[in-house]
Amino acid sequence: MYTNLSFTPETNIIGGIMQPQMEETVGEEELLGAKIDVDYMDYIHPHWRQYKAPQAFQHLLLGMIYAVILFMGMLGNLLVIITFFTTKSLRTPSNLFVANLAIFDTLMMSKLPVFVMNSIVEGQLFGKIGCDLYGVVGSYSGMGAAITNSAIAFDRYRTIAFPLDGRLGMKAAIGLVIGTWLWATPFSLLPFFEIWSRFAPEGYLTTCSFDYMTEGPSTQYFTLTIFIWAYCIPLLLIALFYSRILSHVREHEKMLREQAKRMNVKSLSQGDEKSAEIRIAKVAISIVFLFICGWTPYALVALIGGFGERSLMTPTFSMFPAITCKTVACIDPWIYAINHPRFRAEIQKKVPWLCFFGEDKSSKTSDTKSEASDVKSESA
Repeated sequence: MYTNLSFTPETNIIGGIMQPQMEETVGEEELLGAKIDVDYMDYIHPHWRQYKAPQAFQHLLLGMIYAVILFMGMLGNLLVIITFFTTKSLRTPSNLFVANLAIFDTLMMSKLPVFVMNSIVEGQLFGKIGCDLYGVVGSYSGMGAAITNSAIAFDRYRTIAFPLDGRLGMKAAIGLVIGTWLWATPFSLLPFFEIWSRFAPEGYLTTCSFDYMTEGPSTQYFTLTIFIWAYCIPLLLIALFYSRILSHVREHEKMLREQAKRMNVKSLSQGDEKSAEIRIAKVAISIVFLFICGWTPYALVALIGGFGERSLMTPTFSMFPAITCKTVACIDPWIYAINHPRFRAEIQKKVPWLCFFGEDKSSKTSDTKSEASDVKSESA
């Protein structure tokens, strides 16, 4: 059963409880939430219900955008996952983190069909259980991808700074991968079971996230905690490891210049293996940059909703961060596939019709060296 009852911006405070006044329409237009089941209204914050319902073409446009993201994201991430598990030479500790990131991104893509269907009906097609599943999948994939980026940065740091004895073995890499899933678990399951916070519709009410709008210290504490846990800590770890990588590279180059000066030669080669590892690190930095661009808007929206000026939180404004984080999950595998020589070569073998995966002749030598070093680390 659906209803056209919605909240207006005006509210009365009686006994400390917000008593929203209700009206069916604003002028001749429906308010946001008019097509949501009446039994689910308690999960929709009154803030969203003061706005006019989006036009049908707006839902259609978002649905089309998400459909494109879904196709490209699924194609890219599944190619990376299948290539990793079917190519023995690629099953190295470093590439395990790449595959794990692709799995988290695939998980992110898996909820997009629900959004497309929600956009068609202009509401929550599957009700509360659909919203909860949408939220928990997004929570696992978002926080898991964040901490996996930190693990990639840690792996690159050890590989470049300690090339002889610092490489992670496969058992250590598997342990870290399991750790990424454990990292995402607490703040995914707590709102799912409504132990602390809950998942609720946001924006056009076709997506769901943890509740950052409900008034009260509990919501604010949860918002601040998840901001630190899911965004600040991974970002600080990423910054720490990559700053150490850059510092090590600068020291290494300085040492080579001084040694070349003592030997009365112009320069000394760093070696193909070192160059290959630095090249892979650049790819990882690109992924991290995408992560920052994708999740910073979402973090800002949550903080504004919990602590800031809520007049900025229009439904359309709150939908943009959702698009950016899903776009990043779509782009991640293409960055790795295009820049990683062996991934690119194997994908070209499996899907030769993807013509932009051309052979990079300039990387053959460095790739061979890097592969040899990866084999050594795998046996460690």
